[in-house]
Amino acid sequence: MMFLPPAAQCPATSTKTDLPIDSLERLDALLVMLPHAQAARLLKSLPRSAPLLSRLAAIEPGPGTAFAGFLHRLEGLTVVVGLLGEEPTPFQRLTLAARMVKLAQPVAPKAIGLYAPVQGAPSCEALLAALRAASEAQPTAKSGPRAGWTPERIRVHDGGAADLARVDALESGAHLARWLTALPPNELNPGSYRERIGRLARRHGWTMRVYSEKALARLGANAFLAVARGSGVRDAAIVRLDYRPKRVVRPRRPEAPVALVGKGICFDTGGTNLKPARGMLDMHTDMAGSAVALGVLSALTRLDYPRPLTAWLALSENRIGPDSYLQQEIVRALNGVTIQVTHTDAEGRMALADTLALAARDKPAAIIDFATLTGSCVSSLTERMSGAFTNRPALRNTIELAGHRSGERVWVFPTPPDFDEDLDSPLADVAQCLIDGKGDHIYAARFLNRFVPASIPWLHLDLSSATRKGGLAHAPNEITGFGVRYAATLLLDDHTALVRPTGGQG
Repeated sequence: MMFLPPAAQCPATSTKTDLPIDSLERLDALLVMLPHAQAARLLKSLPRSAPLLSRLAAIEPGPGTAFAGFLHRLEGLTVVVGLLGEEPTPFQRLTLAARMVKLAQPVAPKAIGLYAPVQGAPSCEALLAALRAASEAQPTAKSGPRAGWTPERIRVHDGGAADLARVDALESGAHLARWLTALPPNELNPGSYRERIGRLARRHGWTMRVYSEKALARLGANAFLAVARGSGVRDAAIVRLDYRPKRVVRPRRPEAPVALVGKGICFDTGGTNLKPARGMLDMHTDMAGSAVALGVLSALTRLDYPRPLTAWLALSENRIGPDSYLQQEIVRALNGVTIQVTHTDAEGRMALADTLALAARDKPAAIIDFATLTGSCVSSLTERMSGAFTNRPALRNTIELAGHRSGERVWVFPTPPDFDEDLDSPLADVAQCLIDGKGDHIYAARFLNRFVPASIPWLHLDLSSATRKGGLAHAPNEITGFGVRYAATLLLDDHTALVRPTGGQG
């Protein structure tokens, strides 16, 4: 398998011109996104559009409808039309764009035109994102040639307003996250993961530091090390990556970085509380949080983000073996908090506890952590949305608005302090979790809260949308890369609100 995903696909170019016939003749596919209420009128403005108008009249079109047709005397050009409702959300645009790309895929188009005569920029951006996601390479060990297709030319007819560089950067970051998450566990373990990260660091100019198990033992990161103990290979580590911008917002006033923390459990057996086969089948994806953190860092680096960032990746496996950690052990974490272990399959919060505490020592401007942490978050929201938790209730609107803008929707759960009463332990400062799993997503957030100083704004994302059968929004594959678009949008558009929110803990 390829070590890292292949380089970026063909660049898209933007034009302010309409769609002259000679331009259409050079295309294999044309994707047209229109408001549903104006579809017939706008289709008439296309040259030779009579067959499309007949196709429109033959169906019962509504918001979200997509259909394929052709233009008169241009039968070699596949035209896909998608119809938007009134005031469509970004999620709806991305979902419609994915349907449209799927209709164009059978002809494996090499030259593609994107056209949206109304609200061109957001619609063309959604179409480009869907094209990138549908045509990106996937890890494979098959002996034959790679399935799928790669566009060679993309022409965007949007009046020149679409931010194509941002779309490409975000999709490149999401592709990285999806690629890493899809790798099988014999290809991606903590040791080989570090090698891949090292290559990315050299490519992007990041500074990389590895905290080995020996270094973590000296620091007292015993919660992380408890999880790593079951592995027969001593390759677990916390990896730190530093991005420092070439251009800065305030040259004379250095800013503290935002810390991106990712759960990187490369395989999760459940430990001594062993998972059944069905529950363990996809546990190579339990490192998706770390892949998302890497994807965000990569995307923002490509965009020359003007503020510093630091990523902290907790890389380990949760194996079963003679040295695996046990229920009822008492473990002292890096920040001195003692933990009573109640379930060895709640390993993610153990690994994150020390990683959050380590990240907090640098006094970052804010911390965002990403983790496939709890099944109860999936039960609460399904895989269509992800859960958000914060120690700054005043951030709720900012957090959810970033989900709306990015098309990666999140819901902020309450985390009232009285939940801590149920995590009281007679032997330690805190119990790791409740044994019945009820409300575990909230209890996990309350547990993690103990490892983030109250002075630091903190956002915890429980990635219930990391995988979804049939894909999600514009991402057609089961592994969605959810979180890259979200966090990049939050940092690009709402950095100030994130690092300087008002209001105390809830």
